[in-house]
Amino acid sequence: MKVILMLSVLAVGLSSTVQAATTEQRYAQSCSACHAAGVMNAPKAGDKAAWAVRKKQGEATLLTHVKNGFKMMPAKGLCNDCTDAEYKALIKYMSK
Repeated sequence: MKVILMLSVLAVGLSSTVQAATTEQRYAQSCSACHAAGVMNAPKAGDKAAWAVRKKQGEATLLTHVKNGFKMMPAKGLCNDCTDAEYKALIKYMSK
């Protein structure tokens, strides 16, 4: 009985640590290093004018830039385990 209880507690603990990060958490962990202050001419998060120019290029182009790197931005933008959906959410988050 004790073994089953211990395994149940362990399983609950593991499942809570494997939760997906929120967009805000991903931004803080990966994007904010450059996009919060505009390091190396990165468009600042929340700078609608800077992002408007980029958004005109289309979502597919922006996603390609993130995944492959663009100008001074490294490939995957410091988020090596992000999915395409997470990258899109990050772009949307920063461009608001």
